[in-house]
Amino acid sequence: MKFLDQAKVYIRSGDGGAGAVSFRREKFIEFGGPDGGDGGRGGDVWVEAVEGLNTLIDYRYQQHFRAQIGVHGMGRNRTGAKGKDITLKVPAGTQVYAEDNETLICDLTEVGQRFRLAAGGNGGFGNQHFKTSTNQAPRRANPGLPGEELTIWLRLKLIADAGLVGLPNAGKSTFLATVTAAKPKIADYPFTTLHPGLGVARVDGREFVLADIPGLIEGAHEGVGIGDRFLGHVERTRVLLHLVSAQEESPAKAYKIVRGELEAYGHGLADKPEIFALSQVDILDAAARKKKVASLKRAAGRAPILLSAATGEGVQEALRALMHEIEGVRED
Repeated sequence: MKFLDQAKVYIRSGDGGAGAVSFRREKFIEFGGPDGGDGGRGGDVWVEAVEGLNTLIDYRYQQHFRAQIGVHGMGRNRTGAKGKDITLKVPAGTQVYAEDNETLICDLTEVGQRFRLAAGGNGGFGNQHFKTSTNQAPRRANPGLPGEELTIWLRLKLIADAGLVGLPNAGKSTFLATVTAAKPKIADYPFTTLHPGLGVARVDGREFVLADIPGLIEGAHEGVGIGDRFLGHVERTRVLLHLVSAQEESPAKAYKIVRGELEAYGHGLADKPEIFALSQVDILDAAARKKKVASLKRAAGRAPILLSAATGEGVQEALRALMHEIEGVRED
C-alpha cells in the first residue's frame, strides 16, 4: 500500500427536498383542503476516524463526495425521507483544513471521533403550512434549501509514541526493522526513505509505537530535498530518538544540522525529550569510537548511546530510555 498523508477533497451535502402541493380528495368527505407534505432534509457529510487505516491513499482515487438529496414531500401530509449521509473514513491523527490549507476545521486524534463537515439543506414546506382564513386552498410550497459545498484538505499526522530523526542513511529504517515487525526498504547503498513508517516496539513486557521519519538534510525547512513535509508526523510524538551515523566524518556537524532543522520547523519539536545515539558503531574500531563519541558529547552536552542495529549493541538500552521518557509523559 502506498503512503499518502495529504489529499484535497470536494464535498457537498444534499439539497433539501421540495414541499408538495396537494389537496385532500376523498369520497364522502365534504370539505378537503391542502395536505401537501414537507420535503426531507438533505444528507450530511461527516468525517470519522476509524481503525485499520494509516494512510489517505483512498482519496487519491476519489476526490468528490456528495450526500443524497432529501426526498420531495407527497400528498396526505407525507414528509419526504431524509437523504443518506456520507462519511469520509480517515486514520486517527487526521486534520481537516479549509481550502486555504491553513484554517483548521477539526483534528481527529482518537478512533471514533467524528465531525460534521457540511449540513444537509432543510426540506421545503408543503402547501398545508400556507393555509389561512382567507386562503383555504394555497397553491404554493417551498423548494428545499441547497446543501453546503466546500473543498477541504485532509492532512495526516501519524500518532506515535516515539519518532526517529536523523540525516539520510543514519540507520533509522534498519533500527525500525530490528525492533519492530515493520519491513521498510533497507539496502547496502545510500538512499533515503521517502515515506514514514510505523512499528510497535516491545521492551521489558511493555510496548510503544515507533515512527521512522524520512531523513532531513540541511535547508529542509526551506524546501531543500524532500523538505520538512514529514516533520508534521513527529509533532504528536512524545519523545525523539535522534540517530547520528558513525559513517559521518563530523558527527557533531550532523547532529547540529538536524537540531537546526527541528528548531527552524518549530511547533515544539525542538522542546521534545530527545534520546540520541551514535548508530552503526560496529564499523568503528576503539580509537574511532572514542574520537566520535567525544565530538558528539561536546556538541550535545551529553554522551550518546552507542548503537548498532546489525549486532544488537545498545538496542535494548535505547528502547529502555525511550520507554522511560514515554511513561513519564504519559503520567503527566
